[in-house]
Amino acid sequence: MAPPVTQFELAQPPNDAISALAFAPDSPSRLLVSSWDKNIYLYDTLQNSDENSHGSLLRTYEHRAPVMDVCFGRDGSEAFSAGMDWQVRRVDLETGDQTTLSKHAAPVRRVVYSREHSLLVSASWDSTLHVHSPTNPSLAPLTIPLPGKPHAMAASPSKVIVAMTSRLVHIYDLSALSSALSSQSSEPPQPWQQRESSLKFLTRAVAAMPSDAGYATSSIEGRVAVEWFDASAESQARKYAFKCHRTPQPAADGSSTDVVYPVNALAFHPVHGSTFASGGGDATVALWDAEAKRRMKVYQKFADSVAALAFSANGRYLAVGVCPGFETGMEDYSGEGRTKIFVRELGENEALPKGKGK
Repeated sequence: MAPPVTQFELAQPPNDAISALAFAPDSPSRLLVSSWDKNIYLYDTLQNSDENSHGSLLRTYEHRAPVMDVCFGRDGSEAFSAGMDWQVRRVDLETGDQTTLSKHAAPVRRVVYSREHSLLVSASWDSTLHVHSPTNPSLAPLTIPLPGKPHAMAASPSKVIVAMTSRLVHIYDLSALSSALSSQSSEPPQPWQQRESSLKFLTRAVAAMPSDAGYATSSIEGRVAVEWFDASAESQARKYAFKCHRTPQPAADGSSTDVVYPVNALAFHPVHGSTFASGGGDATVALWDAEAKRRMKVYQKFADSVAALAFSANGRYLAVGVCPGFETGMEDYSGEGRTKIFVRELGENEALPKGKGK
């Protein structure tokens, strides 16, 4: 009897580079993918369209410009997108209807939805956040000016982390954002905390711990940092950074130097909250234990750069978006035919930190 397939490639991938992946909050097989080909793709990863392929493309949602990010809303029938056309959109995944929630003054880089507070936050290269209430569209979006261009954003149960240029990191309290939006305050709320990134180079990704204790960031220079929200000296002493996604390159004299790749994607495991995955330009995905400060696993190398990662809500599946990165320049770039989505079914203890058995 053949062993069960632990990793498979989805049929009918996007035609260009993948910008984001997101699993539905209420289904371990409903996966959204946003792409530079101006579309959002909705898959059922476990429903095979025929016996020779894996997964089923349920629907595509065309946009007017490349889609930079996508997230689910309150359930598996609602999504929000960040567009290169400056627009933040709500997408009804059942009917296909699209509604513009707000328009920034530059491309929108990230969108995150907080189910705990029913809030959508968008981050744009116009150096602002827009805070929306999708359940109450009569409320005008709240605009928060930022001191730098945002490149990555993530939400924990109570906070939003925004990583910007010049190593700036702002952390906002979601309750405060919700209150300011409800009162239609003309005075934008101040950050709950302002920090300088532990990483010396541009932040590429940020992911929040599901335990609400802290977050991880990654940079273009093959490093990841883990930090805690608690501002006490004791908690801040626990923060650390480490090198990863580097490949030794042997030199003629027998020595070797590291080829350093960007760490494009981070995702925390929703059940084993200390575990997180990183994906890099070196075409690999690794699992890490944030508490124990150790690497748990490195998966087999992919054919191209890892652009995006997402765990299913039950923690059983890890989706990996693979496409050529910009490591060799953009002059002759094409993601067509080389863009792929892999879904890995995790073994029962694969993401379980050592010493934390059931």
